[in-house]
Amino acid sequence: MSTQTQTPAEIADRPRISKHSWEYVVRSGIAGGLAGSAAKTAIAPLDRVKILFQTSNEDFLQYRGSLKGTARAISRIYRDSGVYGLFQGHSVTIVRIMPYAAIKFVAYEQVRNFFIPSKEYETHIRRAISGSLSGIVSVMFTYPLEVIRVRMAYESKIHHHHETPVTHFSEHGVLATTRRIYANGGLHNFYRGFSATVIGIIPYAGVSFWTHDFAHDLLRLPAIEKYTTIESESLDRPPLKVWAELTAGGLSGMVAQTASYPLEVIRRRMQVHDGSRQSIIGLGKEIVRVDGFKGLYVGLSIGFIKVVPMAAISFLVYERVKFALGI
Repeated sequence: MSTQTQTPAEIADRPRISKHSWEYVVRSGIAGGLAGSAAKTAIAPLDRVKILFQTSNEDFLQYRGSLKGTARAISRIYRDSGVYGLFQGHSVTIVRIMPYAAIKFVAYEQVRNFFIPSKEYETHIRRAISGSLSGIVSVMFTYPLEVIRVRMAYESKIHHHHETPVTHFSEHGVLATTRRIYANGGLHNFYRGFSATVIGIIPYAGVSFWTHDFAHDLLRLPAIEKYTTIESESLDRPPLKVWAELTAGGLSGMVAQTASYPLEVIRRRMQVHDGSRQSIIGLGKEIVRVDGFKGLYVGLSIGFIKVVPMAAISFLVYERVKFALGI
């Protein structure tokens, strides 16, 4: 019988799949990849604008600093480049996010199972460590694709009113961008900003998974459980209702973004400037000197608009696909 037609009771009666098995790894990887792709597609235009703000693209400096400016920036991209402009670099994003999200969620499940083999081992610190380690593992495998995506989003020519759509083989396509990155620094250039990414992913992934799990605990408190979970007598841990799962995921994104945002700004600057040898601390000091402390949080408002729905959708899809796949 298909999982699409099975009831919660029938799903609950299926044999438990060991988290150490390859079957569990494959199924959780599928759930993670689908979750990441769905979330990134939903916020792709906001992601494009945020990168342009963070990297101080000259064409968009006038729009920074307000939600109205963000809307105007999106409007300008659409006016000058159409839908292609709003999703420039998104093909690389999907290619990157599917393995990234799959590895991240698989790593979290496996690392969490190692540090928290049973309920008595479950602590806030172990949850945070599990999230941080899963983030490090996933970014190690997918960082070069992230650099290509950011460079494609940054190298816009939207001030030309007759720009042709970006394709994989155009001047600003995947192959051409990859060649330029390699020509300007070799393989090392594909890992520019990697140290800032690793340092940033520790608080981001750790805080994200910790907040999500903690929010689940709060939403499952006996006093409110009947309002937040799907009623089921056959499941030991019934899934949260859609609105409750979206709330838990959204909160995880908001808290994690605030904790790690300055390092994200530094990383974006390092990714788009070839040949820069500045350290993370040195570049951070320069940003503060030129733009003040607020320079480390430029684009944070759009970051919230982007990250909150992205995290909410990601966790919702992941939990629902896991449930459908019986894990």
